[in-house]
Amino acid sequence: MEPIISIQGLGKTYAGGFTALNNVDLQIKRGEIFALLGPNGAGKTTLISIVCGIVNASHGKVTVNGYDIQRNYRKARNEIGLVPQEISTDAFETVWAAVKFSRGLFGKAPNPAYLEKILRQLSLWEKKDNKIITLSGGMKRRLMIAKALSHEPNVLFLDEPTAGVDVELRQDMWEMVRGLQDSGVTIILTTHYIEEAEEMADRVGVINHGELVLVEEKNILMQKMGEKELSLNLPEPLQKIPDALADLPLSLSGDGSQLVYRFDVKSEDTGIAEFLRRLNAVNIEFRDLHTRESSLEEIFVNLVNGARREREELLSKETQE
Repeated sequence: MEPIISIQGLGKTYAGGFTALNNVDLQIKRGEIFALLGPNGAGKTTLISIVCGIVNASHGKVTVNGYDIQRNYRKARNEIGLVPQEISTDAFETVWAAVKFSRGLFGKAPNPAYLEKILRQLSLWEKKDNKIITLSGGMKRRLMIAKALSHEPNVLFLDEPTAGVDVELRQDMWEMVRGLQDSGVTIILTTHYIEEAEEMADRVGVINHGELVLVEEKNILMQKMGEKELSLNLPEPLQKIPDALADLPLSLSGDGSQLVYRFDVKSEDTGIAEFLRRLNAVNIEFRDLHTRESSLEEIFVNLVNGARREREELLSKETQE
């Protein structure tokens, strides 16, 4: 199936010489939830802004549902709904007037039934006649989503959608996003909440210093790059790891009551059997054991740190030359 968003060789260099994006290639599948992760200044918002027509690219090509964002700007923009990171609304307008106006901006015929459906989905229908200034922060963010959906886009960009939102409301918004996906909307979200990507995304992209470090199915990423830990609770604390076990990937908790063995989930031989045999040989007993797999946050941090080290090594070599 043809991707709903195709990005080829996309780059953005500002007048001062700063390169925000460097030859980004990315295909977004129709109907998926794609999470774009990266530290501050990595290029996430610049990438979204170019696709949405807010910022001009220095080079590269982007199509949205088959429409080139430069040659067919209006049609491409009609395919997209954008919920920006900052909340920006007319404080003295009513909720209903705001979503009605947003739909009209795209030249869409009035459709009160559709707008009512959106507001009900977002738990805003009871507030439709309220002025925006009277809404809570969470309600205002829901309104931003309603405005982005008012013209029936096929693609929805959520830039830090739950920033400043309490945990309960965040859960509600996740449920709403899944509902949008079920209705056929493709969703691209940027987030600093790693658990958000882990909970919702079908695929994950990691961007750093304007370069796409990795794009992978979330489950495959966690399987390929995650580590597992086998933790043993000891009846008698250890002062240190015995010399006979020093060559193993072991760590000892601060109070010496837990021994942790790390192994690669994709390795055919985890070494657990050998580890337990050697434990027995040095007369170390344990009360119980359990395993824990790396979270997406740990994988993300490792990827970004690895990319940073590679970049620093490359700059060091260029300086020496």
